[in-house]
Amino acid sequence: MKKQKLDSISRRQFIGSIMLVSTTSTLSGLLLSACNTFSKTSPWLIGCYTRAWGSRNYLIALDGMVEAGYKYVGLSTHDKGRVIDRDTAPDIAFQVGEEIKKRGLKLVALSGGTFDSNAPVSQGIEQLKRLIDNAERCGAPLIQLNDIADQSLEPDFYKVISECCDYGLEKKVLITVKPHGSTGAECREHVDRINHKNFKLWYDPGNVAYYTEGKVDPVQDAEALDGVVVGMAVKDFKQPKNVNITPGTGIVDFEKLITRLKKGGFSKGPLIVEQLAPGELPFVNAEARKVREYLEGITS
Repeated sequence: MKKQKLDSISRRQFIGSIMLVSTTSTLSGLLLSACNTFSKTSPWLIGCYTRAWGSRNYLIALDGMVEAGYKYVGLSTHDKGRVIDRDTAPDIAFQVGEEIKKRGLKLVALSGGTFDSNAPVSQGIEQLKRLIDNAERCGAPLIQLNDIADQSLEPDFYKVISECCDYGLEKKVLITVKPHGSTGAECREHVDRINHKNFKLWYDPGNVAYYTEGKVDPVQDAEALDGVVVGMAVKDFKQPKNVNITPGTGIVDFEKLITRLKKGGFSKGPLIVEQLAPGELPFVNAEARKVREYLEGITS
């Protein structure tokens, strides 16, 4: 596990206070439009990832979202791997976007894997650009990349991202990084260093708790995140090492977490449920509805 870097929170809070005014303006046009469309009733885009339906096909997940009363979608995994990744054929990426629209849903995030972090930087750039292209084709206003666990690969990993920020901006696709072995505070170090308006943080409290074995409280971690968060994977954690649970049933205090993130400038945007307790389809759909109502209750 990486060394925690919560000792420099005060410096980040100062930087974050400067960045709060511009945070919303860094959102891609499509994401900002989604926020504004929904703002008449709530500033939050409460949705679900396809992964919440386990190994079922993404079409079943989309139908489950409709049944559970969601309006917003995060594409991630399904029965055939990633619904969309860098190698997905352009016509398939477009078709997925159409399936979402047909159900009256709006796509707000693509978790489409990443690039080969062991490949040369030039190859990584080409691969990440292909993922950005597919995000544009399916209508995703942002891509969410997991941070990298191998610290020896970090320099090239973030070099690739840095070199693709302008390309993503041109395509109106925001690039975000999500904790996946690091804390949010550690990911924030890279966001600050790259310092590009088209690279921000997608928070994942369940991963922070999971990879630190419950030793880092996401609410405390959020103290270091002012001004950089643009979305959150709603994922919970329960000992021992379990994130395959319905949010609100584990150790993450989502109400306190959202309150703290709001204080730091994340006051509207995507809250996308990533995991639910597994079970038969009617049970999963019912759990999805339960979480939507829970999130609406704590954000109203």
